[in-house]
Amino acid sequence: MSQAVRFEDKVVIVTGAGGGLGRAHALLFAKHGARVVVNDLGGSTHGEGANASAADKVVAEIREAGGTAVASHDSVTDGEKIVQAALDSFGRIDVVVNNAGILRDKTFHKMEDADWDLVYKVHVEGAYKVTRAAWPHLREQNYGRVIFTASTSGIYGNFGQSNYGMAKLGLYGLTRTLAIEGRKNNILVNAIAPTGGTRMTEGLIPPQVFEQLKPELVSPLVVYLGSEQCQDTSGLFEVGGGWMGKVRWERSLGAGFDPRAGFSPEDVAAHWQQIVDFDNAAHPKDNMEALREMMANLQKYVV
Repeated sequence: MSQAVRFEDKVVIVTGAGGGLGRAHALLFAKHGARVVVNDLGGSTHGEGANASAADKVVAEIREAGGTAVASHDSVTDGEKIVQAALDSFGRIDVVVNNAGILRDKTFHKMEDADWDLVYKVHVEGAYKVTRAAWPHLREQNYGRVIFTASTSGIYGNFGQSNYGMAKLGLYGLTRTLAIEGRKNNILVNAIAPTGGTRMTEGLIPPQVFEQLKPELVSPLVVYLGSEQCQDTSGLFEVGGGWMGKVRWERSLGAGFDPRAGFSPEDVAAHWQQIVDFDNAAHPKDNMEALREMMANLQKYVV
């Protein structure tokens, strides 16, 4: 039997928690004993407007179930205010779940600056602001868990989502770096790429599938990643519909050329099949491993 996942002495911030995935995360953290800051500006899926009732309703749900929660109605771009709400109410912060997001889907040739900028602002700048405000407190107490919300649209691309895909894969780049910087202070950082039936995905997923992709089927992974039991960091996990799996980078073994003699585009063409052949592929875990083949090639020809 696995050890129970509990958060009695922990404070969790969940952004975008007024509905969908964020609401499900907040409710499950509270069920497992966490004191929760339910953050939601209450805007539309396109990033327009504000409504305090979204976060307030989730706080009421948590309290009615016997849990502890407070609402934050601030934009994630005012991340310091959200963190301060946790400190004012509970005196600490242990877990940050960056979940807030919007969609402004358009094909690239129809994309306007406002569509690009606002998606970046909410997803990337917002996650940065909240995490940056929490970071000194996590370092000082030598403990923290941070979860970013990426997307398969960032991993694999998706038609009409150049802005969204850019933002979501950018968050995984932030995940990887913060995992390196946070490890010495016991701050573990992971990312999820969820698929859930929420107001952001309604109309994008066939109705019969939408009904089966309950947000509650994503939250157990998020709560585990936020727990003391979890010792993984820098991971990216696809999750949805009761299934989850870890994603890793894969790279071909490639082809090496003599850097002293030089090589031509024709040489690249001649070796193209070797360059793109994924048989016996490598799976670099960090920059040092990623550079291994390059350094071996230099040693072969230069040293």
